[in-house]
Amino acid sequence: MADTLAGMAVNTSAEEPIPVGEVSRLIGGWIDRLGAVWVEGQITQLSRRPGAGVVFLTLRDPSYDISLTVTCFRAVFDRIADTVTEGARVVVHAKPEWYAPRGQLSLRAAEIRPVGVGELLARLEQLKKALAAEGLFAADRKKRLPFLPQRIGLVCGRASAAERDVLENARLRWPAVRFEVRNVAVQGVHAVPQVIEAVKELDALPEVDVIIVARGGGSVEDLLPFSDEQLVRAVAACVTPVVSAIGHEPDSPLLDLVADLRASTPTDAAKKIVPDVGEELLRIQQLRERALRSVHGLLDREECGLSAVLARPCFQRPRRMVDEREEQIAAVLERGRRCLGHLLDRAESELTHTHARVVALSPAATLRRGYAVLQHADGSVVRAADEVERDEELRARVAEGELTVRAVGAPAAEGG
Repeated sequence: MADTLAGMAVNTSAEEPIPVGEVSRLIGGWIDRLGAVWVEGQITQLSRRPGAGVVFLTLRDPSYDISLTVTCFRAVFDRIADTVTEGARVVVHAKPEWYAPRGQLSLRAAEIRPVGVGELLARLEQLKKALAAEGLFAADRKKRLPFLPQRIGLVCGRASAAERDVLENARLRWPAVRFEVRNVAVQGVHAVPQVIEAVKELDALPEVDVIIVARGGGSVEDLLPFSDEQLVRAVAACVTPVVSAIGHEPDSPLLDLVADLRASTPTDAAKKIVPDVGEELLRIQQLRERALRSVHGLLDREECGLSAVLARPCFQRPRRMVDEREEQIAAVLERGRRCLGHLLDRAESELTHTHARVVALSPAATLRRGYAVLQHADGSVVRAADEVERDEELRARVAEGELTVRAVGAPAAEGG
């Protein structure tokens, strides 16, 4: 293909430009070389004039806001005329054509096939699996909603029941709630680009805390824009939490899976996003009563504990322990005195006996019985008669004093 395009390239320069008509002719030549292609889109306009042999269709891609004109012979369209109307999705087998005078691209259809509900659901299931594999539906990427949003962004149809349900129910629950509403087409070929633009615009507003995308119930084809891949990716890229409130409980477009919160209906979205002021006041009252009971219970327990502590003997008779210790100390002192007295008495008795024995055995006691102790002049005791010289002066110690005596005779022989 690259070689083909290179061969179709035109050499031009600022000095040798080519006219616009020539460019259009060249484009037509390139397009003529293309073969027939299968194209899917949504019919936005259908022109079938009576007696005309050609039917004109406008085929649009909602995801990219692009449309092409499709022409076909009446015989081709009559095969599906009973099943196809404006808004229906079709698959067209057509040859691209370029109308050089106007510079307009169109398709010449040789076959048109309506896209059935079963086929749509099968394609949605394939898209669902592909997006899930990318992690767009993962629970860990979903953002928590604020408890009380200051401003709520609402994307819905103009003067729709979904808008009325969200606004009325939200204001009944919390009268001070504020909304930033964006009215868009919620079905048809313009729905996807308008919803994407509204979501991106609300996501860029810092005062918007949460975004609701709401729509009432409808058929599978009516809710198809909310399963568009471009819308799903736009919601996944939002920084602001997004709530999906599409259709009724059984309806489940892909927007429900990528949104941070899925509400079964627009009324349910209002209930999940905005708290009920009456319920919150009741909850506050209950919490106050519970806190008051807790405080009273705590005070009662502490009072009972304090009363139990004050009822203890140590607080009733604070000197009881001192008195008991005083009695114990007095008893110990008395016992000590008795033990010391017994010890002193016993020592005194032993001392008296010892003294009596000492007195009885002392020389003084012997002297008192009439004995005397003879001593030489140097103080040594005379123990034998032959130790005394004749005429030697001796001292004689008696019980009461001493005497000086002289030896006048020779010492008598032992036993003589």
